[in-house]
Amino acid sequence: MDAVGAGRIILGLESILPLLFYVGAAGDCTVSVSQPAVLEADFAEGTVTVPCFFSTAGCRPEPPTKLWFRLGAQKPETLCVNGQCSSKANKFTVTEDLARNQTSLTVSRLTANDSAIYICGIALPSSQDPRAKQTGAGTVLVVRESKGLSTKLQRLLVAVLSLLSIYIVGVLVVFVVLSKSKSKTPRKKETDDSQKKKSARRLFQEIAQELYSKRHVGTSQQSEKDTTYENRRGRYNCERP
Repeated sequence: MDAVGAGRIILGLESILPLLFYVGAAGDCTVSVSQPAVLEADFAEGTVTVPCFFSTAGCRPEPPTKLWFRLGAQKPETLCVNGQCSSKANKFTVTEDLARNQTSLTVSRLTANDSAIYICGIALPSSQDPRAKQTGAGTVLVVRESKGLSTKLQRLLVAVLSLLSIYIVGVLVVFVVLSKSKSKTPRKKETDDSQKKKSARRLFQEIAQELYSKRHVGTSQQSEKDTTYENRRGRYNCERP
């Protein structure tokens, strides 16, 4: 940050601290305040929330006074005190979580003029100790013009791409299943044809073997008949004078 900006912050804090001391009364305690150094937002988001965290030590248990200020290009501006904001139409709103020692300022309907330094102040009303009234170092809010897709549109595109991916995966699974079932059908058909061919071949072999057996038996019987006939003929010739 340049010297001019640092000087504006110092002048702004000098005008803010008296208000913090004004809300104090009596007692000793120490307050610590922390904020994010930089926040960026764009017009498409519409709103932005600036968080503020604080802690107390040696202080009485009481609700602290919470203040929000803004240091812009012109002059310091008091935005909210104890949740009551001076802007109209809820331009600024404050939320609190005392259980976590946190308060937040939400800026709505963002414009380029909302780029500024937002400062959170915490004070314990019952303490006059200067350490009981502290401000954060300030959060530099930078509001930019949206150059890309809005957050909602990005989420919509992500959802559409996710559904498309699921659809593609489902189609691939169905294709693989159908391919496997089709490959099994020709294999089964080939197996059936092969079994049929084997059965026909085996039947043919059995028929051929049976015919061969019958032919062999017929040939043997004919040979025996011829041998018997020759023997009888030889015996007859021998017996003739």
